[in-house]
Amino acid sequence: MTYLDHPLRVDARGATAAVDDRGWLRDLVEQVLFTAPGERVHRPDFGSGLLQLVFAGQTAELGATVQFLVQGALHQWLGHLIEVESVAAEASDGVLVVMVSYVVRRTGERREDRFEQEAPL
Repeated sequence: MTYLDHPLRVDARGATAAVDDRGWLRDLVEQVLFTAPGERVHRPDFGSGLLQLVFAGQTAELGATVQFLVQGALHQWLGHLIEVESVAAEASDGVLVVMVSYVVRRTGERREDRFEQEAPL
């Protein structure tokens, strides 16, 4: 099955870009991670608020906060699709890197995806 790629773009053929199941699920996780609560009009609680922590500094408390925020948001919005096993985050020079390990519920496949995002100005 194919899905629209996120963010929406045009591929080399001039058609709307598409992704497979793996890319679709990765896109969903990325949307939850980097969407701020209040950003979506009809879903004001959607997202994790993770980008607010980019300039918070590297501390043990930050690591626990990131893990709690990400696991809670992914469980709330994608819990029917994935089971999160671990989350690790690192912020440096305004760039946030998040590693998420999870199991796809439908297939039992274990995945680890890396997400990188610059902080908004």
